[in-house]
Amino acid sequence: MGSLSTILKHQDEIYPLLKLKLAITKAQKQIPLDPHLTFCYSTLNKVSKTFSLIIQQLGSELRDAVCVFYLILRALDTVEDDTSIPTEIKVPILIAFHRHIHDRDWHFVCGEEKYKVLMDQFHHVSAAFLELGKGYQEIIEDVTKRMGAGMAKFISKEVETVDDYDEYCHYAAGLVGFGMSKLLLSSDLETVTPNWEQLSNSTGLFLQKTNIIKDYLEDINEIPKPRMFWPREIWGKYVDKLEDLKNEDKSTKSVQCLNDMVTNALIHVEDCLKSMAALRDPTKLQCCSIPLIVAIGTLALCYNNVQVFRGAVKLRRGLIAKIFDRTKTMDDVCGAFYDFSCMLETKVDKNDPNAMKTLNRLETIKKVCRVYGGDLHQRKSYVNDKTQSNALFIVMLVPLLAIMVLVYLNTHKLI
Repeated sequence: MGSLSTILKHQDEIYPLLKLKLAITKAQKQIPLDPHLTFCYSTLNKVSKTFSLIIQQLGSELRDAVCVFYLILRALDTVEDDTSIPTEIKVPILIAFHRHIHDRDWHFVCGEEKYKVLMDQFHHVSAAFLELGKGYQEIIEDVTKRMGAGMAKFISKEVETVDDYDEYCHYAAGLVGFGMSKLLLSSDLETVTPNWEQLSNSTGLFLQKTNIIKDYLEDINEIPKPRMFWPREIWGKYVDKLEDLKNEDKSTKSVQCLNDMVTNALIHVEDCLKSMAALRDPTKLQCCSIPLIVAIGTLALCYNNVQVFRGAVKLRRGLIAKIFDRTKTMDDVCGAFYDFSCMLETKVDKNDPNAMKTLNRLETIKKVCRVYGGDLHQRKSYVNDKTQSNALFIVMLVPLLAIMVLVYLNTHKLI
C-alpha cells in the first residue's frame, strides 16, 4: 500500500507517471534493427531508463552517438567502481580504454548484473562506435582517454582537499559534460559561447557531486573495500574517519558535514543555468536540463537529512515524471531550480555552521533564475502544487489509474 498511498497523496503526479510509462514503451519500440545498436539501446534502457528516454528526442545520428558515448563511459566507470580488481590490473585498463573501444573483440569480466552484461558483450559497443561518423569518434575517444587517465590517477590518490575533489569530479563527470557539449555543438543549431568549456565542466561537477553525496552509504559499504570520494578537507572538520559519519552517535556532526557538502555543490548551479540558457534547440535543452533538475531536487531532499547515512534517498518517481512532463523551455528549467532552491532554503537550520553560506548561495541561484526565467510566479510549482485535492473526486475518478500505476510500479522499475 506504500506506493498507492504515495500516489494518492500526490495525485497530480498520476497523469505524468502514465505519460512517462507510455513514452518509455514507445522508446523501447524504436530500437534500431542493427544488432550492435540494438544491444546498445537495450542496455542503455536497463542501466538508465531516464537517460534512455531523454535522448529519444534527438536526431537519430546524434542520438546514436550519445548512446554509444554514454555506454563507453559507463563501462569505463564500471572498471573503476569494481573494488575487487587489483590495482595493477585496473590502472592499465583505465589508461588504455580509449584504445580498447577500437577493438571489436575486446571485453573484460567485471561489474555485476546489467553492468557485467555490458562488459561481457562490450564488442557490440565497440562495433557501434566504429560505425559512427569520424567526428563523433574523435570526440568520444578524446574524452575516454582523458577520463581513463584521470580515474587511474585517483586509484592510488586520496581525495584530501576540495581541489582534489573538484579534480576527481572533473575526470569522472566534467569531461562527460565537455564531451556532451562537443557532440551537441556538432549541430548547426548550436553556437559556441566563449566560456562553454568552463560551463560544461561545471554541469558535470554538479551532477557528480550530487551522486557522491547521495551515494555515501553505498560507497562506504562497498565490498571488499569502500570507495571514498568526500574530501577530507570537509569531513575532517566533523569526524575523525569518513566512515564515522554513518554512526548514529555522530548524527549531528554527520548532518552538518552533509550540509557542507551540499553547499559546496551549489556553487556550480549558476554555471549550469548559464549553460542551459545558451542552448537554442528545445530538444537539446530538454535532454541536458532534466538530469540537472533531478540533481537539484535530490540535493534539496538530501540537505539536512540524516537518512543519507541510513539508506537510499531519492526523488519520488512521480516527481521525476512531473519534471519530464513540464520541462520544455528555459522558463520551466528556471522554475524548477527556483522551486527546489526554495524547498532547500526552508530546511536550513540557522544554527548550522554553514547556514549563511548556504543561504547566500541559494539567494544567488534564485536571482539567476529570475534573470533567465521571467515571472516565476505565473506557473505551477514543481514542489507545492496549489491545486487542492478533492477526496471524493479521487475516489470516483482516479482509482483505476491508481491501480494501474500501482501494479506497474510493483512489477517494474520505472526510473
